[in-house]
Amino acid sequence: MEGPVTGPSGARIAAVFSGGTYPEVARWLWNFLTAHAKRVDPRFEVELDAEDEREGKSYGARLSFLRHLGPTIDFEFREVADNRGSLAWCSALAERTKAAARELMAATRGTVDARKS
Repeated sequence: MEGPVTGPSGARIAAVFSGGTYPEVARWLWNFLTAHAKRVDPRFEVELDAEDEREGKSYGARLSFLRHLGPTIDFEFREVADNRGSLAWCSALAERTKAAARELMAATRGTVDARKS
């Protein structure tokens, strides 16, 4: 049995939560993005593309709000797998996700308001 991982504070935790298979990391990424987008508005959904030419290499995520899709956000599999145990990386991704959700919501409101005219 291996001993604990040594390194900077939190290294053991990062080693426990980092890594994983392509489908495990995809599931984690979808859950993470969905949770943080829904903190902006519970009507947000996330579409995650992990098939065809992306399979095993990358993911494409799109936020969806009231049937409007945001731009694709690209993620490399290895980057997500290696960093999903890092509090700093996750915190930055959470802020990036919430900012993208707010932008899509504002853009959606503009089209909804224009339709009312």
